Amino acid sequence: MAADRLGILLMSGEYARAHYAFVVASAAAAIGREVVLFATAEGCRALGADLSEFAAEEALAAARQVGGLSVLRDASVELGVRMIACETGLRLSGVVGDLAAGVEVAGVVTFLAACQGGQVITL
Repeated sequence: MAADRLGILLMSGEYARAHYAFVVASAAAAIGREVVLFATAEGCRALGADLSEFAAEEALAAARQVGGLSVLRDASVELGVRMIACETGLRLSGVVGDLAAGVEVAGVVTFLAACQGGQVITL
């Protein structure tokens, strides 16, 4: 059902925003919503295979017994969240290297079509 679709536009490379994007994505998917997470600009960093730049934040989350970005991203994959890295955003941000398993590379038109009739939030 189109009204159950949730699009999450992640523009920030800040750990807290990326972390919360995956909190929302995994929670929405867990209650049966169709979720598409579209990362652009610095937000593309959250879709990289290597999250070592977030090592300090990940360690802090673990020490406080909170699921970190990597845990939430894995849960999102298991729950069927569609993840798209913006082709232009990858170029602008300079994100290089492999993307996480299952991440597509596409443009904003693909994101908007996937969210058509649903709700979109920006982080």
